[in-house]
Amino acid sequence: MPDTTSQPADAAGRSGPLDAVIIGAGFSGLYQLHCLRDRLGLSAKVLEAADGVGGTWFWNRYPGARCDSESYYYSFSFSDELQQEWTWSERYPGQAEIMGYLNHVADRFDLRRDIVLSTRVAGARYDAAANLWRVTTEGGDEYAARFLITAVGCLSSANVPNIPGLDSFEGRWYHTGEWPHEGVDFTGKRVGLVGTGSTGIQAAPVIAEQAAHLTVFQRTPNYSVPARNAPLDPEFDRQVKANYASIRDHARRTVNGHPFDISDVSALSVSPEKRRELYEKAWEVGSLRFRATFSDLLTDRTANDTAAQFIRDKIRAIVKDPETADKLTNFDHPYAAKRPPIDTDYFETFNRDNVALVDVRAAPIERITPSGIQTADDEYPLDIIVFATGFDAMTGPLMRMDIRGRDALSLRDAWHAGPKTYLGLQVPGFPNMFTITGPGSPSVLCNMPVAIEQHADWITDCIAHMRANGIERIEAQPDAAEKWVAHVNEAADATLLPMASSSWYLGANVPGKPRVFMPYAGGMNRYAGICEKVAANGYEGFELTG
Repeated sequence: MPDTTSQPADAAGRSGPLDAVIIGAGFSGLYQLHCLRDRLGLSAKVLEAADGVGGTWFWNRYPGARCDSESYYYSFSFSDELQQEWTWSERYPGQAEIMGYLNHVADRFDLRRDIVLSTRVAGARYDAAANLWRVTTEGGDEYAARFLITAVGCLSSANVPNIPGLDSFEGRWYHTGEWPHEGVDFTGKRVGLVGTGSTGIQAAPVIAEQAAHLTVFQRTPNYSVPARNAPLDPEFDRQVKANYASIRDHARRTVNGHPFDISDVSALSVSPEKRRELYEKAWEVGSLRFRATFSDLLTDRTANDTAAQFIRDKIRAIVKDPETADKLTNFDHPYAAKRPPIDTDYFETFNRDNVALVDVRAAPIERITPSGIQTADDEYPLDIIVFATGFDAMTGPLMRMDIRGRDALSLRDAWHAGPKTYLGLQVPGFPNMFTITGPGSPSVLCNMPVAIEQHADWITDCIAHMRANGIERIEAQPDAAEKWVAHVNEAADATLLPMASSSWYLGANVPGKPRVFMPYAGGMNRYAGICEKVAANGYEGFELTG
């Protein structure tokens, strides 16, 4: 029977079931909308909790917020006109420039008319009888659609630590992932920064310049390599635009989705002198390219130790106080086994008179008091606390919605022991639901726009195939998901990545979260080939029904 669900009318005044509901208006949601609406001619709506497009970049406005992929390839590749008309100003785009870019994309491709802002999805339920997803919002609206596509991002569910006493704090506190749009004035304030991952490393130098005093609370010391950010040279921009086709092709053929190759030389095959020379060159170039200096930095611990020691020596040469340098270099994991930060004057910040480092691994935070933070050793008076404690990554944005598949199976129950997907694209028991850059796909291990475009294109091609062949429903088969999860684990175990026991790749930053390595570490290029083969073999591993 036809569905008669009452739901908000679209821009053309139609009501009734849509072809697709897309959750999230960041890179993923914008591109998926373009693919479905403008390529396939489908009716689709994007539901976005924020009052603007941008996804994670809408919320992450903290001081120093900047991408660690270089601007000319942290961008869409689907439109050469877009590539040619947009000019980036810096080697690494800041939050405001990325927002400007995504707003330009939304306007240029007339995407806003099918984006519903200030609309947070509360839940989604699969109606088997109608073969529709029924999506409910916190405002009480309901949308019905044949396909549900989650484009919620991997890093969008802020992880505020449950520290006793936070409610009693008489100052102000903020999480970097939910930063006030009006900004925060640190002038004359005593600031505590909790967390030293990529975000804390970006924020600390900027906060220190303004605050009366900054206390950095560090649990896990992190390696970091200089970003070497600078304005983009107009001649470089011209060369990039003239060669974009080959640059994009190169990026798709690499392990991490970046347009540079990992060396085929082992760190252990050259003399110590030659090895240091190559590391020095990479240090001066800066960026994520440092980890591409040798072929085996992520597969051989002895090789990795050479990079770790080089970075340790660099930090000790920068930081003047030996005790502080010791705290900053007491690493508990191999280099790049956690997300490898790049920075602008992070270690130099600890040479400032108004900056102090507290090792909370040695003296844990016990509670937050009305006037500051109490550790096992001391109390630190503060006016402002900044939590740079990251996100409930990859699964968090999905799990905070009440998503229920066939037979009312909840996603939370399906993933109670850890996420289980097929290709990171679908979950058994959830027909016609696709998860862009979901757990089990390369996602956060590579340059995100490459992963996003590959997923959105695959989903678009899949839906086109279904429509052309009278297929109404697609669902990942349980045995295919089991095999894929095993393959994801094998790919991770072939690297040093699981050795970082405190990594958010494993969910270790969220108390009670299952410790499962979530992204696919087998390489973006290899993964894309697997997806192509699955599609070519009639969507092997999926059950397709008419």
